[in-house]
Amino acid sequence: MRAKGISYDTGFVLGGAVGHEPFDPETVRNELRIIRDDLHCTAVRVMGGDPDRIEFAAAYAAELGLEVWVSPYPLELTGEEMLALFADCAERAERIRRRGAEVVFVTGAELSLMAPGFLPGADTAGRVAALLRPEGLRERVAEVGARVNDFLGRAVPLVRERFGGRVTYASVPLERVDWSLFDIVSVDLYRTPEVADRFAGGVRDLVAQGKPVAVTEFGAATFRGAADMGGRGLEIVEYEEGTRAPLRLKGEYARDEAGQAAYVRELLEIFDAGGVDAAFVFTFALYDHPHRPDGDPRDDLDLASYGVVRVYEDRRGTAYPGMPWEPKAAFTAVADHYREASPFPHPDAASGKCRERV
Repeated sequence: MRAKGISYDTGFVLGGAVGHEPFDPETVRNELRIIRDDLHCTAVRVMGGDPDRIEFAAAYAAELGLEVWVSPYPLELTGEEMLALFADCAERAERIRRRGAEVVFVTGAELSLMAPGFLPGADTAGRVAALLRPEGLRERVAEVGARVNDFLGRAVPLVRERFGGRVTYASVPLERVDWSLFDIVSVDLYRTPEVADRFAGGVRDLVAQGKPVAVTEFGAATFRGAADMGGRGLEIVEYEEGTRAPLRLKGEYARDEAGQAAYVRELLEIFDAGGVDAAFVFTFALYDHPHRPDGDPRDDLDLASYGVVRVYEDRRGTAYPGMPWEPKAAFTAVADHYREASPFPHPDAASGKCRERV
């Protein structure tokens, strides 16, 4: 792969609540340096719903020499609200690009599931259920594709008026996006048992279309059996109505960091072999799903987290003193896979400290 990436959550915004708290500038800088130096990433997808936070993290990532994918993530926004968010973030992305950085603009993500108006359903869970109903699936998929493409036909010209770099959209396969609008074909792609036998072939088919292909999201949560759920790992969490703030797990689950790491490693190998241009592990950290090892097992929200680090809310980690998290096994899996071709030598590489940390 040309671009070896991971996503960085600056805070998903829903109902006025922001998921990444606290958003400490120095911690953000340290995490982005770790993403470059210790995970050996060459690219980062900066996600979130707050344009100021997105610009701050994207600008610093660009200073570090990382390729930056600016990815405003609209949750439950109307079409006009999404267009306003994209226009604002496109202008900010262009400011960064004009300073010499390699910047890609991601014109939203999984809109059919994350925003109203494309599928029936009051929220993401309802829209997923509507999409997966077997009755009338073919007709429903065609209708969703038409609605998504109609919206993107309005959004992409708006973005290109403000941004001079490459443009893409983080799709789900069933949206049937018109890729003639974009410079890069981007798909959020998870392997589940239902598609495992044709997953690698599907990746090769995407690449055979001719445009560069990016896997903008893939990964696994941290509980046993999470790999089989693919992108639905967060469904084991009970959420507060309205704000969707995570409350507790729906039951007791066993931790399986090795399973998470194996899934990420296997998919990276498939993407490499299939000719994928860029891939972004989901995700570095989910701050609103903290690791709580000492209480009720249902309170340990990290089991549902796709983060390659487990975040604490009441202590600091030891692997990276001062940081509020510890690396998981998936951190090592990503670092090992990306290390060989990284153009960024770790500042401690000569002393071997990098390997000890990872």
